Amino acid sequence: MIRIKFGTDGWRAIMNDTFIIPNVRVVAQAIADYLKEEGLHEKGIVIGHDTRFFAEKFASECASVMLGNSIPVYMARRALPTPITAFSIKIYNTAGAIMLTASHNPPEYNGIKFIPEYAGPASPEITNKIEKHIALIRESGRILSALLEGHELLKEIEPMPEYTKHLSTLIDFGRLRESHLKIALDPMWGAAQGLMDTLLAEAGCTVETIHNYRDVLFGGSYPDPSEKHLGELKDEVIKMKFDMGLALDGDADRFGAIDYNGTYITANQVLSLVAVHLLKNRGLKGVIVRTIATTHLLDRIAQAHGTRVIEVPVGFKYIAQVMMKEPVVVGGEESGGLSIAGHIPEKDGLLADMLLAEMVAYEQKPMTQILDEIYEKYGRLYTQRVDVHLEQEQKEKLLKDLKDNPFREIAGERVADVSFVDGIRFTLEGSDWILVRPSGTEPLIRIYSESSEKNRFANIAELFI
Repeated sequence: MIRIKFGTDGWRAIMNDTFIIPNVRVVAQAIADYLKEEGLHEKGIVIGHDTRFFAEKFASECASVMLGNSIPVYMARRALPTPITAFSIKIYNTAGAIMLTASHNPPEYNGIKFIPEYAGPASPEITNKIEKHIALIRESGRILSALLEGHELLKEIEPMPEYTKHLSTLIDFGRLRESHLKIALDPMWGAAQGLMDTLLAEAGCTVETIHNYRDVLFGGSYPDPSEKHLGELKDEVIKMKFDMGLALDGDADRFGAIDYNGTYITANQVLSLVAVHLLKNRGLKGVIVRTIATTHLLDRIAQAHGTRVIEVPVGFKYIAQVMMKEPVVVGGEESGGLSIAGHIPEKDGLLADMLLAEMVAYEQKPMTQILDEIYEKYGRLYTQRVDVHLEQEQKEKLLKDLKDNPFREIAGERVADVSFVDGIRFTLEGSDWILVRPSGTEPLIRIYSESSEKNRFANIAELFI
């Protein structure tokens, strides 16, 4: 019997292997039992899905289980981005949402996650409770279900108008309309197709969209808006002489960006750009929250603007916990997640892309030029991430060896601090750092590093593998 365990952001697995209808029903029943245990079931639940293979069927199975447990279900007719599914909780005042997505993973994967009533990633405490219910259901085999057709507790929704209205309170649509930006957009065959381009058009932008249709194989790759997957967007930006290119992953909670000259803007750079824009141009007040794997350039920016940085473990669920307690100018992670004060505590690629467009409209400069000005003021830091494929046993052995015998010196410099908050981070005397941590959703070890010297950690993987 396979173990169903929630990772960094829900349970993900390979379809037709462990991610199959019987297991999805088990997870759905566990969520239903959790809602009943908490006394929230009468409020109902939103169910959303992305554009992956069999997505509608998995979503329907979850709906069937909810209805069988007398829990009202709110569903849209089309695929929904994760952030819009999460925001729908607020629109319809439900107890939470179920999202069927494997985000940016390869096409053979699918996933399911529960989003609680606060419209952000489930805390470890909540997922632990759901996992306990999964174990009980596995023992009893008890799963309730009902037919969807004509069920009085099944309600059709269309959350986009309310989401757009909310976004207009966070984004300066007026400034965007005055700028008449020309933008190339790549939703990567995902859930934002037909939605993100509409948002940009309503903001007065000229938009050219590629990959704006469903392809469950994601063009033979996978919907990750990293540099190696945005070649066609880069070509489109240069060919059509656009001001910028914007991208989203499969469920639109992550962002990607290309400048007018084809330069890829990393997630760490985007977070720094947005932080400076919101602090300088918009005058937002609050803290900056970043994960342990995210650039420390944000620390320098925060200090210069008289605010502070809160460091949390990897996973937007930890950023969300801070966002629910105090104002956050920007909360973000190097993997491409971002949210801001006034928004739901969930990463939102649509919001991030709109903020980048707004920034260019304010500054009337390309993103690379704004970045150069940031580096001139705060100093430049070079970040990188190397992913190494390792199975679970190998991952555990590597981390145990590093914990039992941590490095005292790296690249000829003494290790000043070793942190075990999330994985193992080595901070050198000069403040450069290296972090080794296992992926929570894939058979990978991720090695992060940051230095003021461009190529200092060019071969960093060789040190650990």
